[in-house]
Amino acid sequence: MSSHTSHSGKILVVDDSPDNVFLIKTILEEEGYTISTAENGFSALAQLQASPCDLVLLDLMMPGMDGYEVTRRIRGEMQLPQYIPILLITAHDAPNVAQGLDLGADDFIRKPVTVDELLARVRSLLRLKHSMDERDEIARQREDFVSRLTHDLRTPLVAADRMLTLFQQGALGTLSPQMQEVIVIMGRSNSNLLSMVNTLLEVYRFEAGRKTLAFQPVNLSQLLKEVVGELTPLAQPKSLSINLEFDGTANSSTVTGDRLELHRLFTNLIGNAIKFTESGSVTIRLQHSNLDQADYINIEIADTGRGIPPAEQATLFERFRQGSHKISGSGLGLYLSRRIVEAHHGNIVVSSELGKGSVFIVSLPIQH
Repeated sequence: MSSHTSHSGKILVVDDSPDNVFLIKTILEEEGYTISTAENGFSALAQLQASPCDLVLLDLMMPGMDGYEVTRRIRGEMQLPQYIPILLITAHDAPNVAQGLDLGADDFIRKPVTVDELLARVRSLLRLKHSMDERDEIARQREDFVSRLTHDLRTPLVAADRMLTLFQQGALGTLSPQMQEVIVIMGRSNSNLLSMVNTLLEVYRFEAGRKTLAFQPVNLSQLLKEVVGELTPLAQPKSLSINLEFDGTANSSTVTGDRLELHRLFTNLIGNAIKFTESGSVTIRLQHSNLDQADYINIEIADTGRGIPPAEQATLFERFRQGSHKISGSGLGLYLSRRIVEAHHGNIVVSSELGKGSVFIVSLPIQH
């Protein structure tokens, strides 16, 4: 036994036999671990709720509440702030320990325990605990960083946007044509940057679980007409026609959704269709469909653009997947679109043919 090296870690030993508890406690304390004990499952759960530890050593066969049930509760409804590894202690003739592992225990050791094996398993599970804590901490830091960064980036961009608008309106004096031209370009670049930052912020909110949607009945045909009205100026320089084809019943259908998020979704999809189509048209179709005995409304956004290569279609809705097109954006727009659709219990697919164009189909469940 390597008693010359002292280890740190708080370990809860749960066993209804005082002799077993005494033996394990003695071995572990000599190694420098801090030990607390519980003689039954109820007491163990109460202690964990009050002050979490780094590792639980848990006897499988106990009266009242056995080790299986304790494991199930720790992994289930307890919702502890950090992961706590569970080491099951089982008699040689004990029933199958696989059930305990399936319920979420991490390892097991058979009685009578040998000192070396006990210490090796404890060290192994404390390493697991340490690496999981580190991973959680890195994820937390990343979320915090992204959140702070996106907020801090937005503020100067919004300020610059206001200043550039004032310049363009002539509020700060008359501008020469060259200056006017430069300010228009700066304004456009700044707007693009601001919209990318806003998308990043929205993605972060979804991923950090900070997104709360306000569901209400939404008339889709009305919403789509609104979005098309806002985006028509983008289509005019390329003489693209924007067609709305709503079938009779779909025209008056409502879905239950967050109007702001659905507006963001369709602005993104129709905006993309306009952006990636050099000539021809963008057509928005609204029609009913019956999927798995449930009523859905399909929103199709079809363009006559250059299309998407098959290899890109497979990963189109993933994070940071940019298209190979020379004007592709941050690679987050379609990922965010997918997250919004999934939050509405719908789905989104694409079919595209090179040289012919693309069709994005959003299916949303209809409110009855």
